Amino acid sequence: MVDRCSASGAAVVKGNAVQGNGMDAAEISETDLQYQNQYLTFELGEEEYAIDILSVQEIKSWGPVTPLPKAPDYLLGVINLRGAIIPVIDLRRRFALPAQEICGTTTVVIVNAQSDAGAKVVGLVVDSVSEVYHLTDEQIQQSSNISGEIDATLIQGLAKINDKLVILLNLDRLVLASIGVEAQVESDT
Repeated sequence: MVDRCSASGAAVVKGNAVQGNGMDAAEISETDLQYQNQYLTFELGEEEYAIDILSVQEIKSWGPVTPLPKAPDYLLGVINLRGAIIPVIDLRRRFALPAQEICGTTTVVIVNAQSDAGAKVVGLVVDSVSEVYHLTDEQIQQSSNISGEIDATLIQGLAKINDKLVILLNLDRLVLASIGVEAQVESDT
């Protein structure tokens, strides 16, 4: 097992992604065609997960969170992001993974989830951010036969990248189910 907290510094997106903390992802999430089918990958324990780069608003290093009373254990609280109050979800807890100490590589990925009720901005706490990959349709397998600790409806598919499998999350369903939004998630996400 890799000790994520022994690494120094804050999370960095490697490869062909932008590097640094508090990065405004608008630079990498333009609606330009060059960013379609690109996925930001991050780690939770030994597994690597991915979300569509066009849903990423910002990548921040860990900071204090204001707890909310009677919230689910995975909803850590809220942060003030330039005047907007943003709920923060710990994906380790959401996926029933073993707890890990918050450390220098712990990152908050600020994302936009879409529903019939409009966009919802949420922070996702991850162990570390990995890379941005451009995936072809041939690299993605649908998730119809996946089961386990994670609700299968939260998984969009699996991607074959080199010699590893990366779990592609259905971000809209994940976020909206986690923050209790009753609105329908767009069916094409």
